[in-house]
Amino acid sequence: MKRVAIVGAGPAGFYSAEQLLNAGFEVDLYDRLPTPFGLVRAGVAPDHPKIKSVTRVYEKTARHHAFRYFGGVELGRDVTRDELLERYHALLYAFGTATDRRLGIPGEDLEGSHAATEFVAWYNAHPDAADHAFDLSVRRALVIGNGNVALDVARMLVLAEEELAPTDTADQALTAFGESGVQEVIVLGRRGPAQAAFTTPELRELGELTQADVIVDPAQLEGVEEPADTTAKRNLEALRDYAARQPSGKPRRLELRFLRSPVKILGDEQGRVRAVRFVGNRIEQGRAVPTGEEEVLECGLVLRAVGYRGEPVPGVPFDPKTGRIPNDDGRVLGEDGRPMRGEYAVGWIKRGPSGVIGTNKKCAAETVAHIVEDADLLPDPPGDEDIEAWLWRRAPDHVTWEGWKAIDDCERAAGEPRGRPRVKLVRIAEMLEAARSLAG
Repeated sequence: MKRVAIVGAGPAGFYSAEQLLNAGFEVDLYDRLPTPFGLVRAGVAPDHPKIKSVTRVYEKTARHHAFRYFGGVELGRDVTRDELLERYHALLYAFGTATDRRLGIPGEDLEGSHAATEFVAWYNAHPDAADHAFDLSVRRALVIGNGNVALDVARMLVLAEEELAPTDTADQALTAFGESGVQEVIVLGRRGPAQAAFTTPELRELGELTQADVIVDPAQLEGVEEPADTTAKRNLEALRDYAARQPSGKPRRLELRFLRSPVKILGDEQGRVRAVRFVGNRIEQGRAVPTGEEEVLECGLVLRAVGYRGEPVPGVPFDPKTGRIPNDDGRVLGEDGRPMRGEYAVGWIKRGPSGVIGTNKKCAAETVAHIVEDADLLPDPPGDEDIEAWLWRRAPDHVTWEGWKAIDDCERAAGEPRGRPRVKLVRIAEMLEAARSLAG
């Protein structure tokens, strides 16, 4: 039976595993964290539990007799690409795009200016953000970006305590949000309202906020051409609805502004963010073009949500311009532009950070179809060493699926008396202790 190693236990990895198992392959799923599910666990907003319920599908996949999970194993640190190729017929990269895109403007590294990826990781209890801190004592926060991540972080900043209390928000974030002084959040994008990348349900959800009025200046919608795209058309309808509303006097404001590009983040004498200078834009042939008109908005917190990009992994082909693994519909390409036998990519590291969780299922189907098509051409791995024995030597702290279930049980048990789905363990050491003490 052919064996495939998948590196990355997010949605793309699990959908690929399911389809490979159905095609008769054995699958070992690796992740650098002890915990699986990728952005479903560490990226989906805590107040969206229905979206997180997709993990039930992944858990069904994990019960397959030909599936194994190895968490806490990092490619390039604990094991190498060549070592995996020596033990598997195929290697599938599914590790996503973990870092943020920068604005590339002066002042971006001032205290109080952060990547939205860091903020999301912090309130979702990602171990990489365990020691992060955000000053929420400020009155106004600016979120730069016009996609769903921008809406998520803006919404999290204005949710009421009672809306956050029953979620799996990280404990340190719950405390900070409860003491927050943020009264106004402004979401700004460089393109117009018809070009914004929101999904309509995310946009309309803002109207259900109990503690914040949603503000859209009607002047921003004047003269906007009716888009042909269905989602853009529905978004425009939602924005018009917000523009027609009168503020109801809620204690916080969430305002959506368009056609503005940041050119400089301004700091005070202590090196903290105090304002952002923007230039106005106009849309020409679908593109945002600067008008030369500038404005300055005072604020104490800036969160940039302008996209994700991948990071290179030792030995794995990588295109620094796109931030992705070069590939042809999932077949990894070498420096000569030709497919590399036995190596494939799926998810964001394949196509870029786009789409919703379900998009990864179609993406996985495309890549897995190529693996199945190539099955007879896949080289037999030269090594016959027992993989589990090898891993215990190379990564003695790795976590099996049983270990993850022990972590899961621990988190759920901690959340139950507090009326929460779970209290997430934030640090790797805590996760490993739970896996060892409860897995048996």
